[in-house]
Amino acid sequence: MINKQDLIEKIKSYDPNTDIDLINRAYDFSMKAHGSQKRASGDLYFSHPAEVAYKLTEYKLDAASIVTALLHDTVEDTDVSLDEIEKNFGSEIRALVDGVTKLSRLEGKSENMKQAENFRKLLIAMSEDLRVLLVKLADRLHNMETLSHIKKPEKRHRIARETLEIYAALAERIGMRNIKEDLQDLAFAELYPEARESIVTRMNFLREQGASEVEKTMKILEEKLSEAGLKNANIQGREKKPFSIWKKMETKKISFEQLSDIVAFRISVDNIAECYQALGVVHAEWHTIPGRFKDYISTPKSNGYQSIHTAILGPAQQRVEIQIRTNDMDEVAEYGLAAHWSYKQGANSGKDGKKLRWIRELLEILEQSENPEEFLENTKLEMYQDQVFCFSPKGDILAFPRGATPVDFAYAVHSGVGDTCVGAKINGRIVPLRTKLKNGDQVEIITSKMQTPSPSWERFVVTGKARSEIRKHIRVSQRNEYINLGQAILTKTFKQEGEEFSEKMVEPHLPHFGKKTVDDLIAEVGEGLISRQQVMEVVLGQRKPLPVSGVTSVLSTLSKPFRKKKETNNAPMPIKGLVSGMAIHFAGCCHPIPGDRIVGIVTTGKGITIHTMDCETLENYSDSPERWIDVAWEKDQNDSDHIGRIKVNVSNSPAALATVTNVIARENGNISNFKITNRSMDFFEILIDIEVRDVRHLGNIIANLRSKEVVQSVERWQN
Repeated sequence: MINKQDLIEKIKSYDPNTDIDLINRAYDFSMKAHGSQKRASGDLYFSHPAEVAYKLTEYKLDAASIVTALLHDTVEDTDVSLDEIEKNFGSEIRALVDGVTKLSRLEGKSENMKQAENFRKLLIAMSEDLRVLLVKLADRLHNMETLSHIKKPEKRHRIARETLEIYAALAERIGMRNIKEDLQDLAFAELYPEARESIVTRMNFLREQGASEVEKTMKILEEKLSEAGLKNANIQGREKKPFSIWKKMETKKISFEQLSDIVAFRISVDNIAECYQALGVVHAEWHTIPGRFKDYISTPKSNGYQSIHTAILGPAQQRVEIQIRTNDMDEVAEYGLAAHWSYKQGANSGKDGKKLRWIRELLEILEQSENPEEFLENTKLEMYQDQVFCFSPKGDILAFPRGATPVDFAYAVHSGVGDTCVGAKINGRIVPLRTKLKNGDQVEIITSKMQTPSPSWERFVVTGKARSEIRKHIRVSQRNEYINLGQAILTKTFKQEGEEFSEKMVEPHLPHFGKKTVDDLIAEVGEGLISRQQVMEVVLGQRKPLPVSGVTSVLSTLSKPFRKKKETNNAPMPIKGLVSGMAIHFAGCCHPIPGDRIVGIVTTGKGITIHTMDCETLENYSDSPERWIDVAWEKDQNDSDHIGRIKVNVSNSPAALATVTNVIARENGNISNFKITNRSMDFFEILIDIEVRDVRHLGNIIANLRSKEVVQSVERWQN
C-alpha cells in the first residue's frame, strides 16, 4: 500500500508549494473512514484510494485532484456524507468527490440502466470540472489491475466490457494515451485471453528476431537527422500494445505479418519547422508507402493530439511507421488534457469542460435522449470511432466518426441546419445525403424551411448527436399525429352517441387511466393502446354499443365477398396532415392505392394501418370491432404516388422483359421493385411494384400489358 510519506514526496517533487496539511488530513480522514474494510483481494480497502492518488501524481495533478482521489469512495462506501466532506475540505473538494461518486440508489434497475445512469451523472460532473474524469480514469485503471480477484466471471466480463466501451474511449477523447492503452489491454486480457496470449507470443518472437533491426534503424535515423542539423532530435522506438494490434487486424482484416507498425519510431524536435525538416530527411532516405501519410499538426485531432505520421520501407525492406512531433506535442500526446490541468494551472484549471466541443455535443445528446440507455447508446456512437476531418465552406475543420454523412455534418453545424437539410454539396458537387464523407472533403449543406427530418435518416447517420435529434423529432411528430388521430377518433365516437367530445369532460377521469394530461390520454387512443370504447364507457358512465353503421357494417361483410357490400353513407373520418410512416401507414399485404375502398385498423404502437376492403388479412381482426376505423381517400391524394403490386406471366423469349418495362414507362409508371418469383423453360412469373397515382392509373397499365403478345396474364397481387 502507498504510504503517506511516499505520496507526499512524489507530490513535492513536482510541486514544492503544495498544501501538505491538506494532503495529510485527507489521507488520515480516508484511512479512518474505510477502517477495516477489505477488498476482494483481501487487502485493506484504503489501499485502493491511496493507489489512485499515486497514479494521479504521475500526471502532476494539483492537490485538489489528489485529495479527491483519496476521498472518492468515502461517500459511497462509508458513513461519511458530502456535508462532512465540505466541512473538512471545502466546497471545491465536495463537488469533485460528488462527481466521482456513483449513484447509490439504483436497486431494482437493470445493469444497463445502472451503467447508463452512472455515466450520465459522470458526464454532467465532468462538464463542470474535467478533473472528475481524470480521477475516475485512475480509479478505473486500478480496479482493472485488480480485476482478477473478483470471483464471478460474468461480473469481470461486464466491468471489462464497460471499460472498453466507455472509459478507454473517454481516455482517448482527452488524449491520455497511456491510460487508454492500459485500460484496453487489461480489458482485452479478460475478454479475449487466448487471442491476447497468441499476439504476445508472436511479439516476443519478433522482438528476439528483430532487436538488431530496431537498433539499426534508430542509428541510421540519428545519423541522417544530425547531418541535416537536427542534433537535438530525440528518437525512440515503441511497441504497440496487444489490444491495438488485435484491433487493427480485426478492422483492416489483415494478418499479423501484414502489420507495418508493430514497432513505431518517434522523433521529437524543438519546433514545428523542424518537424517538417525531419519529415523531408526521412522521405529522402527511404521509399514512402502510399496512403499512410497523415498530418495532425496542421489538422489536430479533437483531443489536441498533434503529430506527423508516415510509413516507409525501412533498412530491411520492412514497413516502418514514424511519428514526428515537437517536445510540447509529445507531452500532450502522453498526458493529454492532464498536461494542461496540472498543478501549474491552479485550482480552477478544470473548470472549462463545456468549452470542449465533444463534451458540449454529449450534453446536447443528454438533453435530447428520452432515457439513460438511449443516451448511453448515442454517446458510444459519438466516442468510439476513427475520425475523418472535413471543411465547412468557410474553412472551419470539423471531425466526424468514419462513415459519417452530410446529415451528420449538418447536425454538427447546428441542430436547425440538420432539421432543414434537403441536400448537400461535397467539393462543389451535389451528392445524396447518405454519401460517406472522406478526409479533406469540403461540405456545403443545402437547407429549406419546408423540410423536416426524415425517419429514414436514422438508418445511415453515425453520430450520436444526429441520431438523438432525429429521434427527438420523430417522437414529437409521432406524438402530435397520435394526438390528432386520437382527437378525431374520440370526436367521431362521441358524436355517434349524441355527445360532443371536449377535453373538460375527460379531465376528471385521467386518474382512472393513469394519465397526467388529456393529451397523454388522447395520444394513447391514437396509438391504439387505449380503445375509444374504454374512454366512452368511463366518461359517459355506461356501456353503449357502437353504432351499426361504419365498423359493424364492415364486420357484417366478412362472411361474404367484400365487393358485393353496399357503400356506407357515412362520411370518411377527416384525418389531415399525418406524417406518412408514423401515425398512418399502408399495409404491405394489399398495397392500397387511391380509388380502392379502404378500411383502417388501429394497430398497437403504429397507429392506423390502411387495408383494402377485400384484403384477406382483415379476417384476423373480426373479433376486435373497436379497432376498425371507417376511412376513405381525400380528394387531393391523387397528387402523390402510391405502390401498386402486379403479378405478370411473360413468355421466355427475347425482349419480353423489355416489352413489359417499356409499357409501364410509357404509361408513366415507375418501377420501385422487380422480382422474378418463378421461371421455367416457357414462362417467367414476375412480381412488380409500380408507383402509380390511383386505381385507374394502375388499371391502364394492366390493360396495356394484357394487349402484348409476350404477356400471358396480368393481375393485381395481394400477399
